[in-house]
Amino acid sequence: MDCRVTIKDPEKATGIEKLLFEGGETLRGGPGKMPNSFRVGAHVPFIQMMLVPFISVVTREGGGGKLTTKLREMVVIKTSQLNGCAY
Repeated sequence: MDCRVTIKDPEKATGIEKLLFEGGETLRGGPGKMPNSFRVGAHVPFIQMMLVPFISVVTREGGGGKLTTKLREMVVIKTSQLNGCAY
C-alpha cells in the first residue's frame, strides 16, 4: 500500500487553491518557482496559508530564526542527502 500524499498541479487549481499558488509564486520569485511543500499543502489551503508567513519568518535570519542562513542550508542539504531526496 502506497501512503504517499499527492502533490497538486498549480495549472489545475481553482478557487482558494489558485490563490494559494499565486501567493506562493509571488513569495518564491515568479512562475515556475513552486516548491513541493506548497503543492502538498494545497490539500488544506487554509492551513497552508497560515503556515507560510510563520515559516517564512522563522526560517530567515533576522526574522526570528536562531540559525544562520548558511547553517540552515547545510542542514537542509544534509537532511535531503540522508533521505535520498534531490535538492
